[in-house]
Amino acid sequence: MSKADYYEVLGVSRDANEQELKSAYRKLALKYHPDRNPGDHASEEKFKEASEAYQVLCDADKRAAYDRFGHAGVSGGGPGGFGGFSGAVDLGDIFGDLFGEMFNMGGQQKAARQMRGDDLRYDLTIDFQEAIFGTEKEIRIRRLEACETCKGSGSKSGRGPATCPQCHGRGQVRYQQGFFSVARTCNACGGRGSIIGDPCDTCRGETRITKEIKLTVKVPAGVEEGTRIRYGGEGDVGRGNGQSGDLYIVLSIRGHDFFHREGQNLHCVIPVSFPQAALGAEIEIEGVDGPVMLKVPEGTQSGKEIRIRGKGVPYLNEKGRGDLIVKVLVQIPKKLSKAQRDLITELGKSMSVENKPTSPGILEKMKDLFS
Repeated sequence: MSKADYYEVLGVSRDANEQELKSAYRKLALKYHPDRNPGDHASEEKFKEASEAYQVLCDADKRAAYDRFGHAGVSGGGPGGFGGFSGAVDLGDIFGDLFGEMFNMGGQQKAARQMRGDDLRYDLTIDFQEAIFGTEKEIRIRRLEACETCKGSGSKSGRGPATCPQCHGRGQVRYQQGFFSVARTCNACGGRGSIIGDPCDTCRGETRITKEIKLTVKVPAGVEEGTRIRYGGEGDVGRGNGQSGDLYIVLSIRGHDFFHREGQNLHCVIPVSFPQAALGAEIEIEGVDGPVMLKVPEGTQSGKEIRIRGKGVPYLNEKGRGDLIVKVLVQIPKKLSKAQRDLITELGKSMSVENKPTSPGILEKMKDLFS
């Protein structure tokens, strides 16, 4: 039975470059790999066929011989033959980090990453003013620390781990599958590359135990919702006295009854009387850090915003503060005494307003002001 054309097997043109060959082969290998199709003989044959085609076409000399003499040029039976396939295709080169774990090839790299401890997260809720001016909080966290009994060695004798006799410290075992050299995580050591012969009674050879500790967290002035504060080396210690991970404090801020925040500026709404708005006034209002004088200009309209410089939120890790922006709303009394009514009546006689319809745009603005 004649063999299929290698270019047709991979589904590429005869002038396909190396990257196109690799991409085409990757798709076929993922689709037909025996690990994904256990017991499927047809898939296994397609996998071998694609592997054979790629091994020939990815080699410049073999490809040149194939292009000139066909299958005879690479089978050892004709001019320029190479005598069959010499050497296996490394799946790590084809699939890299993206597909390595799928074929259990990442054991050695994974074991190396596990030497560093995990990062930890702690969600901390603080008050509105604590976020503005900073604070200190004491927290409790549970983390993995080196076992005190064996001092992080994992063994009773303190000798620590020995090289795994099965994988010889590599963390993975390789075996031949068809034209491929496939790597799998070592079952004896779980991919660590080492084993502990006399495990510690306290940590059972894990080298770490869980402990609860207290930490003082310093929250700087000016932090916002979702701010992350990093404490280097305060996470889990790595296995076998490896490097510790980091601790991340993630802040949540309670709301305020009077102020709301936009960036470094604070906003609030202050009611004023008609006389204060009409004649102007100086009013003492409560700021975020104490009393503040608000100057209401003569003839102030309801909804006007007055900016008080430097009374907002401090800039994070910088000098200066944002502003306090006060929205003035003119209050209309619902009930009047007879004397007040008489005064307003006299005032009304001296003032004239043309009560004509206004444009819809102005009406919408008025709604916004009083919303």
